[in-house]
Amino acid sequence: MSPQLQQMLSVKEMSTAFVGVYVYDDSSKKEIASYQSDKYFVPASNTKLFSLYAGMKYLGDSIEGISYTQVDTALFVFAMGDPTFLHPDFQSQPVFDFLKKTDKKIYLVCHANQWHEKPWGPGWAWDDYNDDYAVERSPFPIYGNFIRWTQQKSENKNDAAFGPTVSVSSLPEVPWKVRYSNDSLPKTFQVKRLMDSNVFIIRAGNEPDIKQDVPFITNDLQSAAELLRDTLGKMVYSRNRTNTPMTSGWKVQPEGSVPERPDINFGTIYSRPVDSVFVPMMYNSDNFFAEQTLLMVSEKQLFTMNDDSITAVLLNGPLADLPQKPSWADGSGLSRFNLFTPQDFVSLLIKFKNEFGMDRMKRILPTGGKGTLKNYYRADSGYIFAKTGSLNNVLCLSGYIYTKNDHLLEFSILVNNHTGSGSAVRHAVENYVEFLRRNN
Repeated sequence: MSPQLQQMLSVKEMSTAFVGVYVYDDSSKKEIASYQSDKYFVPASNTKLFSLYAGMKYLGDSIEGISYTQVDTALFVFAMGDPTFLHPDFQSQPVFDFLKKTDKKIYLVCHANQWHEKPWGPGWAWDDYNDDYAVERSPFPIYGNFIRWTQQKSENKNDAAFGPTVSVSSLPEVPWKVRYSNDSLPKTFQVKRLMDSNVFIIRAGNEPDIKQDVPFITNDLQSAAELLRDTLGKMVYSRNRTNTPMTSGWKVQPEGSVPERPDINFGTIYSRPVDSVFVPMMYNSDNFFAEQTLLMVSEKQLFTMNDDSITAVLLNGPLADLPQKPSWADGSGLSRFNLFTPQDFVSLLIKFKNEFGMDRMKRILPTGGKGTLKNYYRADSGYIFAKTGSLNNVLCLSGYIYTKNDHLLEFSILVNNHTGSGSAVRHAVENYVEFLRRNN
C-alpha cells in the first residue's frame, strides 16, 4: 500500500469506515492501487453508471417518446417510459405536438405484461415520498412526475398581492386537492403531500421567492391521463395492462380492447437525443432519469418494464465478464440493496471507453467545478471525469483521471459506514485523487 493511500485511509473520518479502492492505469495496462477492491459496497449513485451503460448500449441515439397506432375514432398511445414528456426542463416536446394535432380520443395504453414495477424501487426509504429525489417511477411520466410549487411574497403593503402568494407552475386543473395549513407561526415555506393520496398541504413561509418540487402519486397511467386531458383540452383515457389477445382481422372499439404492442405495426415519435437526458442524469445525479432509463431499456429489449428482468439480461450478457457479479436492485442507487465492488466499476469504466469513446464520456460525466463536483477538483479542472454517490454514511466516487504524464486512469473509491464529516471524507478522497494525477 502506498503512503498516500495509507494517508487517506488514516484520516479520522475514514479510519473507522469500510473503504474500497481500485485504480487501473489504462495507458500502461497495470494496476496502480488495490485495497479491498473485491469486496461489496453500497455504491449509492455510482449505480447510475450501470444504468448509463444500459442506456448507451441499447437506446440508440434518440429516445422513443411513444409508440402509437390509430383507428377512425381513437389514437392508442403506448407508454415507453420517456421521463422528459412535458418535463419543465425540456422546452421541445415532439410527442405533445403530435398529440395536439389529433382530433381523436386518446388512449394511454400499457400492453399486456408491459408495466411490471412498483412506483418505488426495492429498499427505498418510505419517508422520502415527499422529496424531489424520490419521484415515482411510471410507464408514462408527465411533468417529471412532480408538481413545482412556488411562493412569491410582496413586501409592498399597498400591493394587492401583499403577503405570500403560492402558485403552481406546471399543474393544470385536475381532481386533486390543495389545503392550506392554519399554522400562523413564522415558518419556512413547505408543501407536504399526504402519503396515500394527491392531497397537498401548503404552509406559507417568510421567504420572498422560493420553490419546492413535490412528487405526485402516478397510479400507473391514471395521473398522466388526468393531467394530459386538461393540458390538451381533449378526451384522454387510460388502459392499464390489458390482456386481450390479438387475432387476425382485428377491430378496435373506442371503449373495447386494445392491440398488443408486439403484434402490430406501430408509428414512433422520438422525443430527443439520448445524451440530453444522460448529461443531467450524471451532472445532477437525477434519480428519476436514471430509473426511467433502465425501464426504457427493459421495454425496448424485453417489451416489459421490470428492473429484475433487464438487470438479469445485462449481468448475464454484456456485463457477464465483471470481476464480481453485483447485486443490482434499482436504476438510481437509492436502494441500499445495491452491492458492487470497486473492481466492477473500473471494469465498467473500461467498457465505456472501449465501446463509446472518451470524447463522449467526457461530455456526459461532470468534471471538477461542475455538476455534483462543483465544490471539488476546481484547481486546474478538466483532468477528472467522475460520478459521485452519497447516502447517509456512504460516499463514493468512480471515474477517469488524466495524469500529468498523459496517462488515463480508471478508479473507484467506495466509502461505507463513515460516521464523521462528509466534507472531510470528500477532501481526503480529493487529496488522493490529486496525488494520482501528479504521480502517474
